Amino acid sequence: MAYSKVSNKSQNKDVQYLNKDFNSFREQLITFAETYFPNTFQDFSDGTPGMMFIEMASYVGDILSFYTDKQLQESFLDLAQNKENLYNLAYAMGYTPKTTAASSVDLDIYQLVPSKFTTEYKPDYNYALNIQPNSTFISGEGVSFYTVDQVNFNTSGSLNPTTVNVYQYDDNNNPEYYLLSKKVKSISAEVKEKRFDIGGPTQFLTLDLFDRNIISIESITDSDGNIYTEVPYLAQDIIFDEVENIGSNDPALFGFNQQTPYLLKVKKVPRRFVSRVRGLNHLEIQFGAGSSDNSDNEILPNPDNIGLGIKDGRSKLNVAYDPSNFLFSKAYGQIPSNTTLVVKYLQGGGLRSNVSANTITQRGNINIITKPNLNSNLINYIKSTVTSNNPSPAVGGGSGDSIEDIRLNTIANFSSQHRTVTKEDYLVRTLSMPSRFGRVAKAYITQDDQISPLTSEPNRVPNPLALNLYVLGYDNNKKLTNLNEATKSNLQNYLEQHRTLTDAVNIKNAFTINFSIQFEIIAFKSYSNQEVLLNCITELKDYFSIDKWQINQPIIISEIYNLIGGVDGVQSVEDVQLENKFGTADGYSQYKYDFNQATRKGVIYPSLDPSVFELRYPNEDIKGRVVPL
Repeated sequence: MAYSKVSNKSQNKDVQYLNKDFNSFREQLITFAETYFPNTFQDFSDGTPGMMFIEMASYVGDILSFYTDKQLQESFLDLAQNKENLYNLAYAMGYTPKTTAASSVDLDIYQLVPSKFTTEYKPDYNYALNIQPNSTFISGEGVSFYTVDQVNFNTSGSLNPTTVNVYQYDDNNNPEYYLLSKKVKSISAEVKEKRFDIGGPTQFLTLDLFDRNIISIESITDSDGNIYTEVPYLAQDIIFDEVENIGSNDPALFGFNQQTPYLLKVKKVPRRFVSRVRGLNHLEIQFGAGSSDNSDNEILPNPDNIGLGIKDGRSKLNVAYDPSNFLFSKAYGQIPSNTTLVVKYLQGGGLRSNVSANTITQRGNINIITKPNLNSNLINYIKSTVTSNNPSPAVGGGSGDSIEDIRLNTIANFSSQHRTVTKEDYLVRTLSMPSRFGRVAKAYITQDDQISPLTSEPNRVPNPLALNLYVLGYDNNKKLTNLNEATKSNLQNYLEQHRTLTDAVNIKNAFTINFSIQFEIIAFKSYSNQEVLLNCITELKDYFSIDKWQINQPIIISEIYNLIGGVDGVQSVEDVQLENKFGTADGYSQYKYDFNQATRKGVIYPSLDPSVFELRYPNEDIKGRVVPL
């Protein structure tokens, strides 16, 4: 085979690599042709065959340049626009985006029991029911709520008492039926199930759940009864498992079961999986690629794997270690094969799940356990009397992470490194609580204070051992509201796993300050006053969108002037006034706030107590008018 020699002349041709668009490509190609082919082609007028080829090449170059730039942009977290790319970038940095958030609420569960006479009339607790977890109750809007814990009317304690009232009297005015009631935590979700028939072993087996609004995977089991555990990444083969404090689990600690009913143990999980959200918000489940021959459930750290007794004798003293790294497996979990997988998951949530009080009154699927040898007709009647109600509204439901939420939460989560040390760590951990436990909309943290023991006069000083976490949630109309006790309890337990040993966290309600805004503008004569006014109101609605406002964020009046003044058609802004709106009867916060006293040099500051400004009803509380010049 013969090879032609490239001339030095062609090698030295000047090629510009900075051209990015059609016009620059076109101009450079014309210059290139004039410089290096002066005798071959001279007619660069439009419509000639030569210009057709030059412009076609410019067109192709422009397209390729566009897609190159776009692909590069999509590889950066702060520039990417494609949601699936953002999902992948978030996963790579340890953050799991939320596609939906479930609301939570405390349900009152009721049942009737017959009376029983011994020395006096009392409830016959033989007919007290034991309603199992994952029982569902439905609101008037059709939103399902499932119970997190069991409702056992046979037990009553200070933490979960059973309330007893006479419900019905017989003809002799003696109690015939009693009404029992208990509270139970519930979240807005339905438990769904899908089955997958698995053939031979497939490395990194992937299954798709195409349902939308999936909150979480509850469990995966196979036909042999094996349990697969969800982990953040497949290389992690240990988890912290909560087990009941009974003699068979730990005989040495069983004596403390009254004070410590549950134990937290390190557990090896050879069967595990990860879940990721893919395009169109469907959930993908992925398993590992190997097998595990080690059946141990508990792992004891081996110092030989950390730094002592290194085989090659090299020092590892200057290496930073993740405490769990030496426990990792290279198998990535055991592969399910020749079995049927049963996947149970929760679906629901969203803003529509923030239902009003006294609306969750319909029964769904209820799993009831009763005592044996009871009157069948009577027990069937007792079962039919089970009802529910929610004295408080369900809050915490949301529509999931927006594109900006994914960016900010990913960066914040990556910087925290799964620890809660700084204030920012606590905020990120609070906002990243799994949505099935309720959704926190706003969070703010401060150092707690205490009365100084070193002075004779009362003097408050920072308390280094406690933090105050102020939180708020959304109602079903995306208005700020206090979190209910169920969500607060979930948040407290969630933070307990990540806080430092010496930090105590007090969860409190932040304050909401509602307001209205009035403004006056002068419009140019060539513009429609109505259209200019409408555009100003639209800009203010976007500016005061509650997603953009945080606790203790001040209102800068000059920014409002600049915002309105920048609207096309506005000649000048004559006046801007903000007024506090309060009163629960009118749908506002109960808190009254003096805007005049809180204004310093054109800035309206929130109160010393953590609070957030909310333009609660923008359609009614933004009023503007055009005044004559």
